[in-house]
Amino acid sequence: MYGTIARFRVRKDVDKEEFRKKMDEFDSVQIPGWVADYIFQMDADSDEYYLVAVFKDKESYQANADDPKQHERYLIFRSFLEADPEWHDGKIVSATGPGT
Repeated sequence: MYGTIARFRVRKDVDKEEFRKKMDEFDSVQIPGWVADYIFQMDADSDEYYLVAVFKDKESYQANADDPKQHERYLIFRSFLEADPEWHDGKIVSATGPGT
């Protein structure tokens, strides 16, 4: 498996529930190789978030990253943020739980 972890901050003027609903809408999109994604809102700072996106392999991750439709989704996501996310891509070397 392969994926990315992104750290980002949601703008202070953004309704957090509106942000969550918009992000949940993306789950209905059929993306080849996509396994799951998770967005964490930090307890210590409710404007700080981490996104974890999981794909079956690096090739499907890269194909999604190169897809113009993904760029459109990114622009919607980015409109809620203070600045560009800090991205960290990599191979998943250990996973536990159902479906791993």
